[in-house]
Amino acid sequence: MTDSSAAGVPRWLKLAFTLWILIWAPSYVVLLGAQNFFWLCNVASFLLLLALWSEQRTLMSMQWLAVALVGSLWSLDVATAALTGVHPIGGTEYMFDPEHPPMARAMSLYHVVLPLVAGIGVAKLGYARRALLWQTLLTWVVVPLTYLFTEAERNINWVHGPFGQPQDSLDPLLYLFLLTMLWPVAVYLPVHLVMIGWQRWRRQA
Repeated sequence: MTDSSAAGVPRWLKLAFTLWILIWAPSYVVLLGAQNFFWLCNVASFLLLLALWSEQRTLMSMQWLAVALVGSLWSLDVATAALTGVHPIGGTEYMFDPEHPPMARAMSLYHVVLPLVAGIGVAKLGYARRALLWQTLLTWVVVPLTYLFTEAERNINWVHGPFGQPQDSLDPLLYLFLLTMLWPVAVYLPVHLVMIGWQRWRRQA
């Protein structure tokens, strides 16, 4: 690949993450069904595996944008709820729902790991600025497809309401359009700006 780095991703990380995907993916199909893979974080899991083995800098940077902020906020919400019983952000209530399969809840802890794996990948390969464009385009494809091909009650990618809760304040298609436009701005752009600042600091150091 033309935009990969000679530093390379550690082989142990590639093998460990491959083993995880081989266990996680079939388990999720059995426990939650294939629709669950429409979640952007689950899409990121597969693309992160590809990025680790191909050492493709843009693809790795895209996954960093996809999971860095989301994974951090997910972890914060779960940790706060575990300690205080309050979800400051929301969307992780299923982690404390006894009707949700315990194994699925346990495996959802991968949200903590994905930012670490993608972070190591970006540290080794470097950050590609064009990742923001490509990850945005990917989101603009996945989110509408989620609306079309997943069950409304599952509210995957929050296509029927924010933070996992249904909404009826806006027309469903207007809400979907706004969600699709807002997601890259609210989730990817802050991480992208931090990475740009980090690159400038490294050049000046």
